Amino acid sequence: MKRPTKEQIRALPMYLGLNLQDITIVENEQDAKQAFAALNQERCVGFDTEMKPIFNKGETGPGPTLIQLATDSHGYLFPTRFKCAVTAARKILNNEQIKKVGFGLRGDKKELRNKLDIELNNVEDLAVTLKVMIGDKDLIGARTAVAMVLNARLGKGAQKSNWGAYPLKPSQIQYAANDAHSAICIANVLAKQK
Repeated sequence: MKRPTKEQIRALPMYLGLNLQDITIVENEQDAKQAFAALNQERCVGFDTEMKPIFNKGETGPGPTLIQLATDSHGYLFPTRFKCAVTAARKILNNEQIKKVGFGLRGDKKELRNKLDIELNNVEDLAVTLKVMIGDKDLIGARTAVAMVLNARLGKGAQKSNWGAYPLKPSQIQYAANDAHSAICIANVLAKQK
């Protein structure tokens, strides 16, 4: 396994991941209970956050506006504007028994702690895992990792969209869920190789 070039990544088929019907947006207490019950049964989940973009130099962001968690077959989006969503996400992210896998987690960890009082426990930063695995000097980002491990191209079209706006557009919903979903899929492949 080695780091693919940008040209090699562009030639790959798109990462399909989750469809909109396989994604739950947690907006109320019932959604929160169902999401918590499903995620609390998992041993490992994909994880990511999205933040409202900052346009002015020196401006500080409000912290994560969306927390994404995913299993092999379902994505859960927790908009931080809803207290019940933050509470449910906090219980999963704090849980030492559930491993959270994702990319570039140092910033997420700090933002979650400082802005939402969430301790991110039992995490694996796949950017570091893959860097060590292939002996590269640089961290491996999600797009490169999806190409390396899943032989697909992760779409990044909605990456720079306004994550502070609500409701989320279908393209944002799918993008956000698939960032977390691709992480769990990569972790599953790597676990089989050990």
